[in-house]
Amino acid sequence: LKNLMEWSRSQTGRMVFSPTKFDLTSLIDEMDSLYGTIAGEKNITLHKTFPDELQIEADKPMVSTILRNLISNAIKFTHAEGEIRIVADANHHSVKVCVADNGVGIPEKVQESLFNLDENYSTTGTADEVGTGLGLLLCKEFIDKHNGKIWVESEMGKGSSFYFELPLESESILHS
Repeated sequence: LKNLMEWSRSQTGRMVFSPTKFDLTSLIDEMDSLYGTIAGEKNITLHKTFPDELQIEADKPMVSTILRNLISNAIKFTHAEGEIRIVADANHHSVKVCVADNGVGIPEKVQESLFNLDENYSTTGTADEVGTGLGLLLCKEFIDKHNGKIWVESEMGKGSSFYFELPLESESILHS
């Protein structure tokens, strides 16, 4: 429901893009706290690897939505006793985040259309969790607003790794 509301606000121009400086690692820790219980219900272990502090300039609610969707999808498509890794690092110009699971994987033909509005794709999770297919579309739109990129690498039966990369400063976003 939250994705649907955010999608609607974004499509009607009512969502303001407002980059601010914040610590990405703290936001990832918040997501871990938020989803730790849900992951625990499936005995999924969450591993995090990132610097103690990673300051970025971005729209925090949008980045939060991106992380929320990627982590909840990873939980949804990972079997009980599985693992999810969240890795973040930065260079001088950008930050790259990866949310990887050892879940069911995504067929190659589906990977090509995951981020396309014209080809909405949704499937049930390993515990029959349902979704709308809007989460990844919203991620793509929010990444595009930051002048970043998002992609997936996946192998059936072995899991998926979703990556996104954002410029470290809004100057790169606003003047490109």
